Amino acid sequence: MRVIAGPEKKARLLSEKERKIIAYHEMGHALVGHFLEDTNPVHKITIMSRGQALGLTISLPTEDRYLTTKSALMDELAMTLGGRAAEELVFHEITTGAANDIERVTATAKSMVMRFGMSEKLGPRVLGRAHDLPFLGRDMGSEPDYSDEIAKEIDDEIRRVIEEGHAAATTVLRAHMDELHRLSAILIERETIDKDQFERLLAGESEESVFPEEVPAPVIEEPETEAKPKLKPQPRPIPGTAMQPPPPDPATG
Repeated sequence: MRVIAGPEKKARLLSEKERKIIAYHEMGHALVGHFLEDTNPVHKITIMSRGQALGLTISLPTEDRYLTTKSALMDELAMTLGGRAAEELVFHEITTGAANDIERVTATAKSMVMRFGMSEKLGPRVLGRAHDLPFLGRDMGSEPDYSDEIAKEIDDEIRRVIEEGHAAATTVLRAHMDELHRLSAILIERETIDKDQFERLLAGESEESVFPEEVPAPVIEEPETEAKPKLKPQPRPIPGTAMQPPPPDPATG
């Protein structure tokens, strides 16, 4: 966890309202990812601040993948937007917590439309000449090689893809509002839920069975012993001599 998200921010104190919003946000990610088919399994959900993140939902692949389908990208978009959708459904308000999520889905939708040819309206073609510096790890953007009319269609398609992912996330959460409320309350209390606990809770197990209370180890008391009287030290004989009684007092004969 430390390698993925950075060190825990124990000094970052959040209000109860913020903790509740973050819990619903992260559980929104987790539930959408769990119930959609082409997403990686949820590995851990936490509302403990790490690095720049106030909360975190980690999903990890079960095998190496070298190709990604359009349906998998759409499900990934929906999962990424699950946090924002949960905020809208529960609090009827949105926060700045989804800023990184929106940045990611915008980049994915833009690649789907402009690089992967996954827009039925624009067809299978690459739009824009990329100016990448792969050896420096930088993406300097792209130079337009299309008309203003095509640029508007690109914007429309990117927006359509994102809105479609948001609608899919909202649909999943509406169908599982009971699980959203129950698991978010548990997350607020426990702060972290791992993969096995998450799946058992969704399967209907009670919180008590999934999180058994730790029984403290019994304290073993030392047996009481009677205090023994201390013995006065006895004079030791000098080697080579015998211990003699004290001489008689000359005054008494």
